[in-house]
Order: sequence, then structure tokens, then C-alpha cells
Amino acid sequence: MNSAAEARFRIQESCFYFPTVKVIALDTPSERVVRRVATGSWEHTTFLTAATLSAELIDLAGLPRNLTDEVDEADLVVMVATPGGRAHAASIIGEACSRRRVMTTGLVVGGTSAPEAALSKTLLQLRPWSLMVVIADPDDYIDNMLAALRG
Repeated sequence: MNSAAEARFRIQESCFYFPTVKVIALDTPSERVVRRVATGSWEHTTFLTAATLSAELIDLAGLPRNLTDEVDEADLVVMVATPGGRAHAASIIGEACSRRRVMTTGLVVGGTSAPEAALSKTLLQLRPWSLMVVIADPDDYIDNMLAALRG
């Protein structure tokens, strides 16, 4: 900027924004992956599981969480599943996100080594409710994917 007149258009405050992310394991095998990822340092990120047949959200300490509350405070919901069609909670979580216009991403771990039929079952459950679906192999790819999604 060359003049005081131009200086008035300068942004005076920091414009850093950190999105609130909810990472939800949809089945028991993906819960192990989510627990491993949760050991990292992730600010503004909550790790949950919906691996039970009731599709109830539970935090990693075993305490129940309210789906509506979790989605209301989220900017992004990442659903993690493994091949085999056990991602029953995807539709419940996805519908809640859709009603509140919360962005969703589906990550399938272990997909490249799984039988095609098992992978297809999981993709059928995730795809209608995810704006983006990624087959993440190896499992540590999720760490990089989360870092990229958080901006």
C-alpha cells in the first residue's frame, strides 16, 4: 500500500478460522482406526463412535453424546467405515448433517484389500450421505486427509 487512503482497506485482524470437525467411526474395525488417529494432537476435533446397532453416538471415553448437539456444533463430519456393509449409522448421521447443511466426508479404510462386494456394500451406505468419499489405504492416510480437510 502506498497511501493512508489505501491503508484503510487493509485487514486489521487475523482471519484464521479453525473448523470444528467430528470424526465418527461407523463400525467396530473403524473404531480402532479412529482411536489411533485420536491420539494425535487435533484441535477443534471430536472423535466419536456409532458402531453399535442402535447408531447411538458415544465418545471415546464411553459416554453417550447427542447427535443433534454434535452436528449443530460441527463444520465438517467425517464418517469412517470399513468394507462389509456395517455402516448402518451413515444414513442417520448423514440425514442430520443434511438438515443442518453440515459438510460430510466418508472415509473407507482397508478398501483396497477387501472383496469388491464388501466394499460395494459400504459405499452404498456412505455415498448418499457424503459429499466426498475416499478409499483410504493405508490407515495412516486418514491422518493426512484430516489435516487437509481442516484447512
